[in-house]
Amino acid sequence: MKVPVTQDKVRKIASQEHNIYINEGIDQHTATQMAPRSLLKPFSEDLKRNLSDQQKFLEVELYKCLDEPFYSDDGFILYQGDSTDFLQKLSSSNIKIDLTITSPPYNIGKEYEALMSVDEYINWCSHWMQQIHNITKPNGAFWLNVGYLEVPRRGLCVPIPYLLWDKSPFYLLQEVVWQYGAGVSTKYRLSPRNEKWLFYIKDYQNYTFNLDDIRDSNVKYPNQKKNGKYRCNPLGKNPSDVWEFSKITTGTKRSSKERTGHPAQFPLGIVERVINASSNQLEIVLDPFAGSCSTGIAATGLGRIFLGFEMRTDYCKMAVDRFKEFKKERDSSNEQ
Repeated sequence: MKVPVTQDKVRKIASQEHNIYINEGIDQHTATQMAPRSLLKPFSEDLKRNLSDQQKFLEVELYKCLDEPFYSDDGFILYQGDSTDFLQKLSSSNIKIDLTITSPPYNIGKEYEALMSVDEYINWCSHWMQQIHNITKPNGAFWLNVGYLEVPRRGLCVPIPYLLWDKSPFYLLQEVVWQYGAGVSTKYRLSPRNEKWLFYIKDYQNYTFNLDDIRDSNVKYPNQKKNGKYRCNPLGKNPSDVWEFSKITTGTKRSSKERTGHPAQFPLGIVERVINASSNQLEIVLDPFAGSCSTGIAATGLGRIFLGFEMRTDYCKMAVDRFKEFKKERDSSNEQ
């Protein structure tokens, strides 16, 4: 539903004829749900049984090298502690990871990080990226979400991908731009409205990529032909390397129900697309900087096994509460 935008009597709107929001109105703000409906679909009995068996096996193997988890239930396994310690211990186990999705601290002074010099930050990231490579299956993938930081006397908004893209043995397949509408407002530079996802693989000749599972059905010319053949796949188009997903929002009537108290939470929709693209059901999805566990919610909703590491106890508790609420919503949705 479009809501008309009216001009204030005191404050005139510039270039009304070129403002599409004046001409067409704006979409009405509505609060988003805790999880997309695609994450609430029921599993077959075979898949539920296989997931249970896979989790039991993984719990036994994890106990041998990592001891007791902070929480484990229904495809969701979370450990509290330093991720580099856990990654080191995993490297000596029989456990191999199919897909890693994470967003580490950006070294910009958030409440959950200690500031480092740029060189220290690069070395630290290179270390845990190497550790992830060590435990990734030969056909596995690693998706890294990063933003910007300041390099003293060199640049204010330096994209972290410029600093990290080649700091691990992974093969960088491509960069994906995550574009969003709301963000920080600035006066002496352009307002930032994107972050990056680096799509890494271990073997550039053999890796999981399920394009049909992420195709975009919103095709402008679905019946267009060339030489008598339809140009577009009937399932939809390739979503390209620029993704538009709204950030987690706050505010009356437009707050995201999936929002938690974590200050750097990415939306479930974008993680869902990554998991569908780069993994299959029953596989292990890791997030070594789990935070509010968006990766965990999406992974379990899609029939994968989630393994997460989080340093802070309060974030672990927050994530477990979020997962329990997600389970309730999924169960309720499937009963209707």
